[in-house]
Amino acid sequence: MAKKISKFKKRFVLRNPLIQIFKFVWLNFKILSVVAMGHGGTRNRK
Repeated sequence: MAKKISKFKKRFVLRNPLIQIFKFVWLNFKILSVVAMGHGGTRNRK
């Protein structure tokens, strides 16, 4: 069942561009760190 978004969250969090930019950068950082460190799909070259 989906969570109901409160009025505070709808007004403040979803419409605040600074929080959106921070979330975007954090998500990109997590993805790039996984790719750079080598996830399970990468092969070791000798």
